[in-house]
Order: sequence, then C-alpha cells, then structure tokens
Amino acid sequence: MSKLLNIYLWRRSIVSVSVTALSLLGLSTQPALALEQADPEIIEEVVTIGTRGKPRSVAQSLAPVDVISGDDFVNQGGIDTSDLLRNIVPSFNINDQPISDAATLVRPANLRGLAPDHTLVLVNGQRRHRSGVITWLGNGVSTGSQGPDISAIPSLALRTVEVLRDGAAAQYGSDAIAGVINFNLKNDNSGGSFEAKYGVYQEGDGDQYSYAFNKGLPIGDFGFANVTFEWADTDATSRSVQRADAAALANAGYQGVRNPAQIWGTPEAGDDYKAWVNFGADFDGGIELFGTANHNNKDILGGFYYRNPTNRAGVYSADGGATLLVGDLTPGPLGQDNSAFPILSTGDGISCPTVAITGLIPDPAALAQITADPNCFNFQETIPNGFTPNFGGEITDSSFLIGLRGELGNGLNWSVSTYWGNNEADFVINNTVNASLGASTPRNFDPGSYEQEDLNFNADFSYEFSTQLQLSFGAEYRKEEFTIGAGQSESYIDGGLGSQGFSTSTNGFPGFSPQISGSFDRSNYALYADLEYLPNEDLLIGGAIRYEDFEDFGTTTNFKLGANYSLEEGIGFRATVSTGFKAPTPGQSNTSNISTQFTNGMLTNQGVVPSISPAARLRGGSELQPEESTNYTLGAYASLGALDVTMDYFFINVDDRLNLSSNFTLTAADLATLLNQGIDASDISQFRFFTNQFETDTSGIDVVVSTDTQWLNGVTTWQLAYNLTTTEVVDRDPALFNNGRVRLIQDGVPGTRWNFTANHNFEQWRILGRINYYGDFYDNEAGGYFDDAIIIDLEAAYNFNEQMTFTVGGRNVSDEQGCSTASCGNTPPDALGLPYSQFSPFGFNGAFYYGRFTYVLE
Repeated sequence: MSKLLNIYLWRRSIVSVSVTALSLLGLSTQPALALEQADPEIIEEVVTIGTRGKPRSVAQSLAPVDVISGDDFVNQGGIDTSDLLRNIVPSFNINDQPISDAATLVRPANLRGLAPDHTLVLVNGQRRHRSGVITWLGNGVSTGSQGPDISAIPSLALRTVEVLRDGAAAQYGSDAIAGVINFNLKNDNSGGSFEAKYGVYQEGDGDQYSYAFNKGLPIGDFGFANVTFEWADTDATSRSVQRADAAALANAGYQGVRNPAQIWGTPEAGDDYKAWVNFGADFDGGIELFGTANHNNKDILGGFYYRNPTNRAGVYSADGGATLLVGDLTPGPLGQDNSAFPILSTGDGISCPTVAITGLIPDPAALAQITADPNCFNFQETIPNGFTPNFGGEITDSSFLIGLRGELGNGLNWSVSTYWGNNEADFVINNTVNASLGASTPRNFDPGSYEQEDLNFNADFSYEFSTQLQLSFGAEYRKEEFTIGAGQSESYIDGGLGSQGFSTSTNGFPGFSPQISGSFDRSNYALYADLEYLPNEDLLIGGAIRYEDFEDFGTTTNFKLGANYSLEEGIGFRATVSTGFKAPTPGQSNTSNISTQFTNGMLTNQGVVPSISPAARLRGGSELQPEESTNYTLGAYASLGALDVTMDYFFINVDDRLNLSSNFTLTAADLATLLNQGIDASDISQFRFFTNQFETDTSGIDVVVSTDTQWLNGVTTWQLAYNLTTTEVVDRDPALFNNGRVRLIQDGVPGTRWNFTANHNFEQWRILGRINYYGDFYDNEAGGYFDDAIIIDLEAAYNFNEQMTFTVGGRNVSDEQGCSTASCGNTPPDALGLPYSQFSPFGFNGAFYYGRFTYVLE
C-alpha cells in the first residue's frame, strides 16, 4: 500500500522531463505498445514529454512538469477541459470572455503570463493544430493571439496531462516559449466507463448537461482502439444589471426596452459533441502502427453591447445624439442616377428634414414628417427601442494522425508519421443591421468564417550507443493554411446610405468581403538532433539543437542545454538554458478585421489592417518577424520522508514580441488608401495592426509540496502548488505601444496563483477540498485593478460497488464573484450593465453545484 501511495504522490507532484531530448513525433510519440500495456505502477513513475530517450524518473528531472491524472479532470464540475486545467495548474489562466467577438467561441488561455500561442499543445506527444480564431479582444496579454482550442479534448478520454513549464522550442519548434501541454489519451484495449453530469449555478441558470462514454476495444491479438464520445449542452447565464441609459429610455416613454438591455454571462453552447479515438497495433517484424483521430462540433451564441436608439453612431445618430441620423433614399439633384446602390431611387433634389433630439425624445413633428415621407428613413421607424446583437458561430474541429515505428537490426529506432488537423469557426450575428440598407436590411447575417488547417510529416530516429549515451535526430515538414471565408453580401456591402453616415456592414461584427477573403499558407521544414549523456548515476547532461526554415521568414537555429545533479537519493538540483521562437501565423500576417470596443465611454469600431498596408506603414508598420526568446530555469527537489518538495525559478526574455499596436485615428487619406486595397473602412474610427515593436522579461517561481497522511480510517493526499509570475515591458516603441498597452501586458492576468488540495479516501468514500487563490489583475474596460480572491471547491463521492459511483460537489461554494466595478474600477455597474470584471480569472457567475454518476465497464 505504501508503495502505491508513493507512486501516486510522484505522479501528482511536479516531476521531471528530460528537456534535452528533442522530438517532433518520435520524441513526442507514445512508448511502444508493449510498454503501454505494461504494469501501470511502472508507467505512473515516469513521464515521456520532452525526452526522446528512455522515460525518466522523477529523480532524473531537468525541468518541472505538472503531471495530472485523468481522474483529476473527471473529479470536478464543468465540462470544459480549459476550466478544469485552470483549477489544478496555478500557472495556467483562462477566463469566460463574455463579449469578446470570436474569442468567446475559442477562449484564449495563458501559461506563465504569456500569450496563448506561446504554449505548444500536444496530443500523445504530437503537435496539435491551432484554432481558426484570432483573439482580437484579449485584455492585452491574449490580444492578437491564435492558440489551440484546449476545450476540444474531452476529459474522459485523458489518461494523464503533462504540463512542461519550460521553454522547449529547440525541442518541439515554434510556439513552445512558455511551455508545452501534452494530453495523453487512454490506451486500454478493454474496460471503459460511462459518465452523466448535471450542474447549475447558484443563481439558477447556466444548466449544464453532459454524457460521456469511453471504451477500450481489442484489435486482433496485438492492437487496441480506445474511443471516447461526449455530448454536452450548456445554457447561458446572466449577471447583468440594467444599463443606466436603457433605464432612462424606459423612463422617457420608450416601450419594449429589455431589462437588462444586454447580457453579461457565459454564452449558450449547444450540440456540443466530441468523438475521439486513440489506436495502435503491433505487426510482424517489430513494426507498430499508432494514431489518433477526432471530430468535434458545437454551436455557441452570446450577446454584444446594447445599441441605444438615440446615439448609436452609424445607425441612429451621427452627432452623439443631438439629432437623428436620417437617410435620403432619393439623394442628389433631380434625375441623378443612383442605380448603383440597391435601395436608392433616382434623385429628386429634395433633402430630408433634421430631427432634433431633446431629453431623449426626437422632435415629434419632424419625426412624423420623416415617417410620412417614403423617400426619408431613420431606424426609429423600424427598431424604435434599440437592439442588442447576438454573436456566435459553429466550431468544427477534426484531426487524424497515423504513423509507423520500429527498430532496425542494428538498434536504430525509427518513427514516421503524418498529421492533418482542421479547425473552422463559421460565424453568425443576429438581431443587428447593415444600416446602409435602411429598412431593407436583414436582421440575421452570415458574416463569414475563419479556418485553420495544418499538415505535418515527421521522421524521427534514435540510437543508444550505451546505457550512458543516446543520440536522437530527425526532420519535420509542416504546412499551415489560414482561410477567410466571405460572408453574405448584405454583411459587407454599402446598400446606398453609406455616404450619408450609415454604417456599411453588419453592426457589431462586419462581414468579410471577397477582397479580404482568401487562403494564406506557409510551409517550413526542420532538422534536429539531441544528445543525452549520463556520465555517472548522479549527473545527467543533455543538449538539443534545431534548425528551421520558414518560406516567409527565413531560417532560425535554437538550442537547449540542461543538467541534473543529485546530491543524494531524492535531493538534487536541475537547470536549463535555451533559446526559442514563435513565428507569426499566416492569419496574423494577412487578416483584416473590425471589432466594436468600449473606449472612453463610447462604443468604437476598431479595425485591424495588415502590418504592411500603406495606412499601417505610415504609422510604423512593417513586415512581421518571429518572436525570439531566451529561457533560464534553476530548480531544486527534495524527498524528505513522506514530504516531496520542488522549487523552480524561471526567466523568459521575449524580443520582437508580437501583439496588436495602439489605436490610430483614421484620416480621410487613410480611408481612401484602404478602399483602394478593397477594405471599406468607412465604419472604422480607429485602426491598429500587428507589430513586433516591444520586448518583455517574464520571471517567477513555482513551488509544489505534496505528502500524504494516514488518519480518519483512510489516507489523505495533500498538495500545495504555488506560482508567482511577473512580466515587465523592458523595451518598446511608444508610438506603437502606449502606456495603456504596457499595463495590460504586465498586469492583465494575476501575478500570484496558488491552490491547496486535500483528497481523502476511506472505505467507500472520497472527500475532496480545494482552495484556489487568485491575485489582483487589471481590467482595461472597467478601468482599474481588481482585488485578489479565494475560491473554495468541495466534492464528495460514494462508491456503491466497483462499478457505480455517485458524486456531488460545488465549485466556488463561497459564491465569490469578484470586486465590484464601482469599487475596483471607474465604471459604475449600470454604465455597461456589468457589476463585475468581465476578465475575472475565475469567472463572475458565482457558485456552481453539480452531480455526477459514473459506471465502470468491465
């Protein structure tokens, strides 16, 4: 029993990886099938992430890894793997993104305070494709990133998750600056489980239903297929209060103003299904087949900002609410040909009257005159109470990996594989208008899509000269393509009223025109080699080097060195130094976009233009370059009886860091320049672009302490995990990156996180308690620093027998929703309708309670 407990504790603690090992697929492939089917006690003591050689024990670690069992994910409320990972790993942050354009569909996540695409995600050690979503609204740190969709992986499919908290671009290639997350899928050829979950927030909304099924199947005598299916449905939540302007409209006599006028909460997610399979088989001659596949789909629908019927620019007013915006449907002198625009008729030489607004009420006489004249139009005729767009989309995710590996007669191990991955976000925006179409505008639109597709080919080799020395080498070819799909024509055209001040595309999320649509691709190849040397039983030394050639950015060479020295059994030191890089994606290099943001108390349309466009070049834009990093880690580990302690310091310098620039005001010349490029910027008051013009230093410390106690008729496993991370902008071009952007990069996510977990098992019961601490952070829209908070999670499970378990629990049982925007920000709750920070790292929905039934299949 003691041995099993020690193995479990090793598994839960921060354990080792050989960061010197370099791999693409070979380093990242699973152990051979024979090893996978070996004694699970042996498997639990080692990790394979980061090593191309033999799996290393915790006593041989060179860099820290959080090793999380699949049970740690299952034993929580909720169905989103990103949220479940946040609850366990303090250096991992993600928030709800309630009104964040496409980021609401695929939420950005941060490791060690860096951008989402600074973390490489693997499945069974194989690089996973990034999502099709670029995060335009990410509270600074995540702005402009294009990371993978971690929520696509169902928790019931997971055997373990390894979080390598060290730079690893010299091992895995682009993106591995902050670290690597490796999701190991279950590989059993028998057994399985069924799980049904239901949860609801304390306020009575946000109902979550999920059903999941996992089954291991034999393939012949020497193969397996482990399949997982999950279906889930999540209702929306609302933590809104009525906006002051909407309340004023109702008091002024406007009928039908919704209360609340706009919704702040978790969006609705329906038809959320995931299908995954992990498979492998042994053939004659020692050759092994391996692979994975998945197909996912979900529909998400959330809300946007309320459009006030007296002052919404481009729809109701052009002067901030002094007068109504009135469209002349027969503009120009008598006989003018207006047939180029779908809603205009021949000019009649007669102008429409001005309608003044006094005390929120349009001049009744002038408004009546407008309404009676078929040649004049204003949106108070058709949508008198304002409107709140609904935004969402359908997310489709698919992948397929297949490979072969084996060993030649001379002892050379080889592995070859092919991987294809695709993620598409097909957007919808409803209950809005293309104002330039006047009364003819549709209310629901298809604005287009973003799609990311990756194709990888890997060949990996390793040779063990002796038990002390191993060489690994290999090559990778990778091609990625980003596609912008055009929307319906009504989502981007000027229907005729554009020159009169009406917005010329879907209000809230303009559609993608054919001029900015298209596919953008890039290929690259890499060569690598790594060496592991064990001169004696106390010292491990490793080194890796990787050469990579991008067709658009040229070449880069990165290295990694590491060492581990054991003073005595269970006590030692480890250190690494490495360089890394992250190449801008084809989407970041080529995409144009318009987002609506709340700036200085007003809703503002902000455009993103390519960095090499003439308008951007006039403000300092240039060709994008890869981000370059230098990483250092220094750590110590000790096993003192039943107490295991690890402490690791890290420092990450990122030069030429990629993000969106500060906002610039568009001039008339800029508008003409963009129009010549096929970009109608008439709806944009400000624009920005991607830039590499700043540098950051990120440093911190990770501490993990774990032990177990035999008491209360059972055993309690205790674990404390602590993370302190500080980011400082050390160099920048202030013209491109202003003080406000600096504050977001430095303080947009909590600098301090820790959690303390106690998991007690006795007889047929399991009781879990977890305390999560989140430090303070800055919210740019609420305009202030929000206080730290403590979240408490509780769970109890009862095993009826070896097959059936029933679990009840609560997440955030103290109903913590964070500091009020009135107390910690400068935005009263009724200004935007939200009493809490929308960027809260633990969410603002409050307490969540759940029940789960599990049946283990034989």
